[in-house]
Amino acid sequence: MKAFRRLCIVVAAVFAVIALAANVYLVKQKESAEGLYRVEAKRLADEIEETGSCDLAKYPHITGIFSDDGSGLYSSDEHYVIIEARGQLYRAEYSVGGRSYVFLALNCVLAAVLVLITGVLLYIRRHIILPFGRLNTLPQELAKGNLAVPLTEEKSRFFGKFMWGVNLLRENIEDSRKKELTMQRDRKLLLLSLSHDIKTPLSAIKLNAKALAKGLYKDEDKRREAAESINSRADEIESFVSQITKAASEDFMSFEVSEGEEFLSHTVARISARYAPQLADKGTEFTIGSYDDCLLSCDPDRLAECLQNLIENAIKYGDGKRISLSFDKMDGCELITVSNTGCTLEDSELTQIFESFHRGTNADKVQGNGLGLFICKRLMSLMGGEVYAEINNSCFSVTLVVRLA
Repeated sequence: MKAFRRLCIVVAAVFAVIALAANVYLVKQKESAEGLYRVEAKRLADEIEETGSCDLAKYPHITGIFSDDGSGLYSSDEHYVIIEARGQLYRAEYSVGGRSYVFLALNCVLAAVLVLITGVLLYIRRHIILPFGRLNTLPQELAKGNLAVPLTEEKSRFFGKFMWGVNLLRENIEDSRKKELTMQRDRKLLLLSLSHDIKTPLSAIKLNAKALAKGLYKDEDKRREAAESINSRADEIESFVSQITKAASEDFMSFEVSEGEEFLSHTVARISARYAPQLADKGTEFTIGSYDDCLLSCDPDRLAECLQNLIENAIKYGDGKRISLSFDKMDGCELITVSNTGCTLEDSELTQIFESFHRGTNADKVQGNGLGLFICKRLMSLMGGEVYAEINNSCFSVTLVVRLA
C-alpha cells in the first residue's frame, strides 16, 4: 500500500510538472507572437512613410489600419497598436490568434486527464491493491498447513477466478491430507495384523527347528514331516511378506482423471507456449512436426501433464541439442511422440523405466525421484490410452497413445 501511495505522489508530481511546462510554453509563444505584431506594425509604418499607402496582405497579423478621422483613434474593441507615419497617427489592429482560448482549452484537457488518472488510480486501489492486500498472508498460512484460513469472496474480475483457484487448491490439499492419513492408518493396521499373523508360523518353525537340532525326532518320517512343516510355514511367511511389499508399493499416489475432449492443436499450443521460449534460451532446437488437427478423448490437463513430464525428462537426460514432437495416427488413436537426442540409456532398461522410483543408469548425476514415466503410464491407462518408449540411434522416444473422440 505504501508503494502505491508513493506511485500516486510521483504521478501527481509528474503531471504537475507537465502542466506547468505546457503553460510556460504557451506564455512564451504568446510573447513571441506579440513581438511579431510589433514587427509587422513597424514595417507597415515604414511602408506608409515611403509610399503613402500600404498592402495589408503582406502583414498576416494586421487586421486593419485606421487614421485619426475624428471618430476616435483610440476607440476600438480589437487589439491595436498606434504607429506614426508622415506626421500622422494610425491605429493598426491585430489578431492575437486565439491564445486565450488555447490556454483555456489546454487547461481543460489537462484537468480532464487529471480526473481520468485519478479515477484509474482509485479503481486500481479499490479493485486490485486492496483485494491483493487481503491475500498477503494467505500463501504463508497455507505453507504452514493452516487450511482453515478464512478466504473472503472477491467478486472482482481480477481476483474472482484466483480466489476460486486458491479455494480449490486448499480443498485438494485437505483431501490429500485426509487420504494420506487414511492410507497411513490402513497400512498401520495391515502391518499390525500381518505381524501378528506371522508370529504363529514363525513359532512353529522355531519349535520344529529346535526339535530337529536336538535330535528329538528319531524316526525318519517324523523328521521329514517336521521339515515339510517348516517349509509350509515359511511359505506362509513369504505370503505375508508379499502382502506387506504390495501394500507398501501400490497406491502410494492417487490419480483422478476427468474424461473430456480436447483439440490436438490446443494441447500443442499449450506445450509450445510453455517450452519454446525456455528451450530457445538454452540453445536447444525445439521442433513440432506437422499434424492434422483432431479431437482427442482425454483429460486435457492430465494429457498436458504427461507431455510436460516427457519434455522435462528430455531436458534433463538429453544432450540439449534437439527435442521434437511428432504425430501419427493408428487404429483410431493419435500417437504423440516426444524425442530427444543424446540418449545413454541401455536397451535392456526399457522394460523397467515405467516402474515407480526406478531410475536408469544414466541418472546418476541428475536429480529426480523416478516417478515421471510412472505417472505418465498411470494417467494414460486411466484415460484409456497407452505409453511406450524406444531407442533409435542414440535418440530416446516416448510415445503417448491417445484415443480419438
